[in-house]
Amino acid sequence: MKKQLAMLVLCLSLFFIQIDGAAAAVLQKDSNLTYETLFTGTDVSLSGSSSQQQYFKVMNYWNVDELRINLHFQISQITEDQNSSVTLSLNGSPFYTFRPSVQNNGEQQLTITAPKGFLKEGSNTLTIQGYLRTARVDNQICSVDNSPDNWLHLFNTSSIAVRYTPKALSGGISDFSERFSGIDTLTDNHSLLAVPDKSTAVELESATYALSGLASTNTLSDRTIPLLPYRGDTVKTKEAVVLIAMYDHVPASLKAQLSTTEDLGTHALIQLVNKDTQPTLVVTSKDESLLIKAGRLLGNRDLMGQISSELLVIDDATEVATPAFSLSSDITFTETGDKLTGPNHQEQTYFVSLPSNRSIADSGKISLDFRYAENLDFDRSLVTVSINGTPIGSKKLTQELANEDTLNFSIPQNLNISGNFSVNVAFDLELPSAICTPNTQQMPWAYISKDSGLHLNTKDRTDLLFNNYPYPFLRDEVYNHVAVVLPDEMDDYSYQSLSNVFNLLGQYASGNTGDVHFYTDSVSADNLKNNNIIAIGTYKNNKVIRDNNDKLYFQYNSEGTTFHSNEKMSIEEQYGAQMGTLQLIDSPYEGGHGLLAVTGVSSEEYYLASKLIASESSKWKVYGDGVVTDKDGNISAYRFKTASGAAKDSVVQRIIDRSDMLAFVVAIVLVLTMVILSLILLLRKHMKKRGDKG
Repeated sequence: MKKQLAMLVLCLSLFFIQIDGAAAAVLQKDSNLTYETLFTGTDVSLSGSSSQQQYFKVMNYWNVDELRINLHFQISQITEDQNSSVTLSLNGSPFYTFRPSVQNNGEQQLTITAPKGFLKEGSNTLTIQGYLRTARVDNQICSVDNSPDNWLHLFNTSSIAVRYTPKALSGGISDFSERFSGIDTLTDNHSLLAVPDKSTAVELESATYALSGLASTNTLSDRTIPLLPYRGDTVKTKEAVVLIAMYDHVPASLKAQLSTTEDLGTHALIQLVNKDTQPTLVVTSKDESLLIKAGRLLGNRDLMGQISSELLVIDDATEVATPAFSLSSDITFTETGDKLTGPNHQEQTYFVSLPSNRSIADSGKISLDFRYAENLDFDRSLVTVSINGTPIGSKKLTQELANEDTLNFSIPQNLNISGNFSVNVAFDLELPSAICTPNTQQMPWAYISKDSGLHLNTKDRTDLLFNNYPYPFLRDEVYNHVAVVLPDEMDDYSYQSLSNVFNLLGQYASGNTGDVHFYTDSVSADNLKNNNIIAIGTYKNNKVIRDNNDKLYFQYNSEGTTFHSNEKMSIEEQYGAQMGTLQLIDSPYEGGHGLLAVTGVSSEEYYLASKLIASESSKWKVYGDGVVTDKDGNISAYRFKTASGAAKDSVVQRIIDRSDMLAFVVAIVLVLTMVILSLILLLRKHMKKRGDKG
């Protein structure tokens, strides 16, 4: 009996040990996080021998445990599966090749574990190279394959999944800043920029500069950083919090952890607290101007990336400004040169950054200095240059110029390019008798030298249209005299609306030297002169909207309970009470400025409108100068102005804006001056001779 009892106890103990082990394994699994990057927003197709690249990020604070490639694709049903293959490469290193199956109508899903050793911190590239054949390959006969038939379709449900364990927070303020705007943190909505409840204009101004800097490092087009009052319910689920507050408004639990060695009447603190529980960056001072200065420092992403300590003290002498904006007319594509290898179609894309208010004027030129292999079929090989996907010119490749070729294309004015754009250089490197030539990755080749680039003349886009947004609130990437008018009483929808507006503006603002000032319903007209105005609120709680209702395109009724119909849209009374609008009009307080009204009958409605200008993923839906949206996601955009913006530049101004024309005009003026001066001197000499004879 004792033996049986002992055996029972032993079995039970082993059973519980196994349960504990299983629970530990589950906990260990749960401690690992996974970030999944879906393939491009639309489906992608490969044809014949071609490739597709997908980009994904690995954050510096991740310890990567596993990398999985999840492919969902379909191939042509007549593909010769034993003669076709697909190869995956990570950052240029091949790691997996397989033959796609034609079973199940050619559709299949495949999960592949990729080697972690090929990963790098920051941006990574997954290349999918397809070699697809629909004709049977004979060892003695070269067969011609029809490219429309040999396709592979990648569905946008394909993804790249990185399983990782976060590293401990040990790098001070710069480490915190990176995590705050990290792709995983933003995707899970674990970041928060907080201000005190009933925040002051100074606290909001400082928070706006900070939000701009934090948003500028956000690489996700569909995620924003929320701005809300610091409360238990708003911070509960957050893993990274920034609090900007005057010292008297800092919660006691945080205030007790702040440094006490500095006089906050003459200093501001930026201090990281609660590092091991809920990391919180507290920005505070007793001096309003220093609190604003601290907010501007958070808006300087270069400085934020350099602060390795957990405490930074700011005084009047601290330098926080970003470098002054400088736009060069000559832009280089590559610092070292770029090599493209392999037959058929090969591309290289360059991204050019311009301020959103700048567009390409006339006489823009693209200059390409390049060379290529001499074993091409020069009857069929060429190079094509495109801007934003629109071809602007092609040139045939020739054997005589293979070692030193150039091209120069003018940029067509009708492209209407403004802000950032891309330049694509595509080579079609065709080989003689390509069907019978083995495919080798190093042959043929083309090389784009570092002397390739752009010469641009730019001009301001001054039309008050959402097509040019964020003009006029940004000019040359800094805030352009912005006045924000808010309701006296702010609810969470009001804060979120403000957050939405400045998330997108912050992504365009690279400098922190512009001005944003905040006002409430009691604002006077004098405060709004010489400013571009953003009015957020309703007819009843925002003076700017109420006083200028007759100038809006979508006007309220006399009680402010619904919108009237207008020449563009018929509005039923109940529907008008449930819609939000964005309206961009000329400022009624001073000419040459703009007013953006983000408004609706209630805060929930104007919050819906603000979401349209919160991120790049929604901005494309907004154009014209008046936009309406509702809770069902219906969006209607209209243009009311027949003429918009400032008058066209004078001839003198156009000459001043163009350096090449200005130099030509100066040279002509100097030559004419010298000719006139020479004539005067000759005339005086002639007159003197006549006088001597007399």
